[in-house]
Amino acid sequence: MAETVLSMARSMLDGAISKAASAAADEMSLLMGVRKDIWYIKDELETMQAFLVAAEGMKEKDMLLKVWANQIRDLSYNIEDSLAEFMVHVASQSLSRKLMKLKDRHRIAMQIRDLKSRVEEVSSRNTRYNLIEKNQITRAIDERDSCMEDIRNQSASNIDEAELVGFSNPKQELIRLVDVNANNGPTRVVCVVGMGGLGKTTIARKVYESMKNFTCYAWITISQSFVRMELLKVMIKELFGEEALKEQLDGKVVREEYLASYLRKELLEKRYFVVLDDLWNKDDWEWIKTIAFPSNNNKGSRIMVTTRDVGLAEQCTLESSGSFIYHHQPLETNDAIKLLLRKVRKSEEDMEKYENVRNIVTKIVKKSGRLPLAILTIGGMLA
Repeated sequence: MAETVLSMARSMLDGAISKAASAAADEMSLLMGVRKDIWYIKDELETMQAFLVAAEGMKEKDMLLKVWANQIRDLSYNIEDSLAEFMVHVASQSLSRKLMKLKDRHRIAMQIRDLKSRVEEVSSRNTRYNLIEKNQITRAIDERDSCMEDIRNQSASNIDEAELVGFSNPKQELIRLVDVNANNGPTRVVCVVGMGGLGKTTIARKVYESMKNFTCYAWITISQSFVRMELLKVMIKELFGEEALKEQLDGKVVREEYLASYLRKELLEKRYFVVLDDLWNKDDWEWIKTIAFPSNNNKGSRIMVTTRDVGLAEQCTLESSGSFIYHHQPLETNDAIKLLLRKVRKSEEDMEKYENVRNIVTKIVKKSGRLPLAILTIGGMLA
């Protein structure tokens, strides 16, 4: 029973962390003065998640730990509800109206600050009552990060199964936006935007793999809390090879600006194609754009960004002359049905012949929201 309580609490934290990241990335969180508080909430929730991972590995789980897990679960519900209200409030109004409604701004800001206080209180109880030892937490954080990377990689490889089901037209549309035949001109930023599970990474990967006439290429996965120095190293390695990176590092005390300067200098006269996969906030984009890419490359280079945030996509494409945002949509109903049937090893004839198969398939497609990842996950459980 204790394992179930801990697992449920940890599961609830996933949704709350995701909601906090989206809310913090929104520009209105800065204008309303709550961005710092929301980032604090997100960071504390991730730490609590690590505590719970450690707790699940403990042989003995006492009642106090179970109570603490229940408090985390309830807090996660409250955080999701409050931040959902914040995002609805932001999405439903124009910028001028957002700034005018001081009463709403004050109320939501107070709610978020109250949530921050509750997060601090719940978080401190682990220290106060010594529920989990520090060495267990460190090990749990490492395991969590490794697990999240595995899940992400597995998710992308799962959606690859959908390549021939509803992905052909989106791929061609994205290639049109990239316009690979333009061999000169300013760097163009193209964004793929949509909710999680749609297959943004998959479609971007298909386009990336089809590119032929560029000097250098890089596929960069952006984590929510990347280390800037490490990101620059990855970019150099992907674009110019491991030897180029070693040459820049060997026998030197290397600073961030040194690697950034090398990147900009090397890219200046090259036609490059870089994908920034899973970008989360505008500040990260502004930093990457400014420090890593030359401002006056006129070789027809391309940067492709995948993100869940429409506002971020608009920010990324602001300086490109034209609208270069591809809004990735759920599968068409027929394509969703085909994908599910393929996953569970059934045919369309089975669906027509057996009413129970037809009913189950119809319900799953409806419940999944026609999201490829959801369909493949459910289908995998049924296969």
